[in-house]
Order: sequence, then C-alpha cells, then structure tokens
Amino acid sequence: MKRRLMSAILAVSMTASLAACASSGTPEGTTAGETATTAAGGSSDVVEIKIWSPTDEVGVENWWTEKMAQWNSEHPEIQVSREAIDRADSYAYENKITTATTSNDLPDILFVDGPTVSYYAANQTIIPIDDVWSDEDKKDFMPSSVQQNTYDNHMYAIGPTESSVALYYNKDYLDAAGIPYPSDSNIEDAWTWSEFYENAKKLTTADYVGTSIIMDKGEGLIYALEPFFLENGASFVSEDGSKAEGYVNSDAMVETMNYLNKFIQEGIANIDPVKDEFLNGKAATMLGGSWNIADLEKSDLNWGVSYYPVSDDHKAVSPTGDWTAAVTKDCKNPEAAMEVLKWFFNTENVADYASAIAKPASRTSSYEKMEGWDNGVRALFLWQLQNTGVARPSTPSYSVLSQGFATAILNVFSGTDAKSELDTVAADFEEDYETYYGN
Repeated sequence: MKRRLMSAILAVSMTASLAACASSGTPEGTTAGETATTAAGGSSDVVEIKIWSPTDEVGVENWWTEKMAQWNSEHPEIQVSREAIDRADSYAYENKITTATTSNDLPDILFVDGPTVSYYAANQTIIPIDDVWSDEDKKDFMPSSVQQNTYDNHMYAIGPTESSVALYYNKDYLDAAGIPYPSDSNIEDAWTWSEFYENAKKLTTADYVGTSIIMDKGEGLIYALEPFFLENGASFVSEDGSKAEGYVNSDAMVETMNYLNKFIQEGIANIDPVKDEFLNGKAATMLGGSWNIADLEKSDLNWGVSYYPVSDDHKAVSPTGDWTAAVTKDCKNPEAAMEVLKWFFNTENVADYASAIAKPASRTSSYEKMEGWDNGVRALFLWQLQNTGVARPSTPSYSVLSQGFATAILNVFSGTDAKSELDTVAADFEEDYETYYGN
C-alpha cells in the first residue's frame, strides 16, 4: 500500500483536475474546515465521522456548513465533521493523504479526484461501497460517474457533480468567415473532424487563432483530448487496465495524435494559449468545459456552443469526471460512513451542491430540482453526459499514463515523432504496472 504513494499522487495532481474541474475560488479562513458540534457529553455511543475534502467556492463551503448542521441535528448518534484543506499549495492535500496513509490515520470519508479512484482502490486505501445505493439509485447516477468510480467490478466512490467539454464558438467570427453555426440540438449536425479542422483553418486570422484546444499542460490534455482518440477507435489501455503496449501506441493513437498536431503546426491553435484565449477574443472556437458557462454569460462575447467534434463517421464521445467521495480503510464504522454518504448525496442534496458550484449534477433526478438545465447550453452538456460521456482510463497506473501522455503530446506538438513518443508512454506504463501491480 505504501509503495510510491507520494510520487503517484503528485504526478496525477501536477495541475488542478479538469475534470475536473475549474473551482474558481478558495474562501479565506477555511483551511481548518468546519467542525460539527458533537452530542452532549461526548458519549461513547456517538459515532464520529470525519470528512476530508479540498476547500472550494463559497457556495460549496456554505453547502457543507448547512448540510452538516442538518445531519448532526437529525442524527445525534452519528456526528459529522469536516476538514477543508486548502489546495493553494499544489500538494498540500495530497501530502496530507500520504502522511495519513502511512500512519493509518486517514479520515472516515476522503474526497479524491475521479481518475485516482482506481489507484486508491488497488492499493486498498479505500473500500468498496457497493451496497450503499440500490440498483435504481445507481441507474440514477450518470453512467460515466459509475464508470469512473468502479474498479475491479466494485464501486468505490461517488460524487455530487460531473463535468463535460463541448465546442464553444464566437458567432461574430463565424459570421465574418461565412461559416454556419454548428448545431446545438442535433448531434448528427455536429462538426466532424474534417469540418472542425477546415473551419478552424478558415477562421484563423492575424488577430486570433481558429481554435483553442489546450486547457493546461498537465491533466487537462488527457481529459479534454481523450475523446478524439476514442472516436478513432483507439484505447489508452486494455479493458482491465493492466496493459498499454499495443493500445496507447497503436496506429489509431498515432493517427489521432498527428491529426491534432496539424492544428499546432499550421498555426490554427496555440501550444501556449494566452489566458482566457476564447473569452478575450483571441480564439474563434474553443474546446471548453461546462464550468466556462458562468464567465461567458457575464461577458459581452457573442458566443454559442455545439457538441464535442465527432469523427468523420459520426462516432461521438465527450469527457467526464470530477471529485468523488470514498470510505477509507481506517474508518472504524464503515456502515455509519456509508449512511452519511447516502444522505449527503441524495437527490436533493446533490441538486443543492451542483447549483452552488454551477456544475452538472451527477444524478439525473437532481435536475428536476435545478433551474436552467432543460434548454440552451446547459441542456447540451447534460445530453452529452447522458449519451456520449466517457470517463478517463481506469488503471492503478493512471498517474504514469496521464503524465506520460501529457509529455508525449507536447513533445509531438514541438516537433517530435508521435509513434516514438507513444512507445515511451507504453514502456513506462508497462514498467510501473508490472513493478507494483503485476502480481
């Protein structure tokens, strides 16, 4: 369990998770979290459940305060407290998990980034929670949420929100170029790869590029660009997550990498985008997340949104993923912790959480209690989550895969050979998996 824990966590946490994905503020004075009031006298009959999660936007911090107070009032026999850990120091949260793991002092419930669930599960840091939700409840969660939080046929975690990526476009720039707007209501009329490339090329001027495809140079690369590879019939790893050779370096992967590289080499997209490139009018289109909606709605930009580009044979895939909660190996009363999870992530509470942070909810039923998701741009993101969303690869060696892929694609964008770079990714993955998980 203790093997290479720090290096793996740090690798996957080099940048804020997209999926992640885009918490826009950290309230001051919350690093110690909020502590629930325990039952009078601290009776030994009271079960205390401690939660760790990163600090978040004010709305989410208020959600925690309100929901913990409600739970603790209604459940004197199970008292919940939370430590909100500031991630302004990039590794503060992961360092704390590492220290607690080695000293067997983890909290009862731990929030982790979605792609790391398989890592923590394989290393037995977290335990299965298969029986928390009924089959009907599991059907209510987004398919990609269940996929992300399942490892070796067991569910290990669940979270309140999801994320997605679609194609934003500047209507004024498309009008000037004589390009019709892509559809926001029919996936059959989404831009194909060929249309995306040709239109982005036509949209590129001396003042702005045709598209922005790089969210960041870490986790954002595999998160935002993975659908192109999947649409082309590629897989990053084998279905059981044990092999990358023949998968991440397959012909389909190389072909897709070379397709994306055309955008960079021909000056259609920037390898070093300026800050808020699309929002500031420096890109005509953008592969952007559901979290971008709030800022765009406040802007004067004349913008629209369409589906994530589809392959030329119209195969459609879109990204998903977000932070998620699990019960740890050090929990003294897993049954109580699971009851807490079940209540905190019921339909109404998920709706409140998602609304507070302006993200898609992980539960379909929650949208009945949320405004603005039945039409327009939010409805498109919801449709993608329900119909084309796919989680990132599930493998305990995910951190090696993600970091290696980011390095490889940036090297290719800088002029190196795609096959050679992906061969290196495959070899590094195989070495890591065989060393730590092969037996």
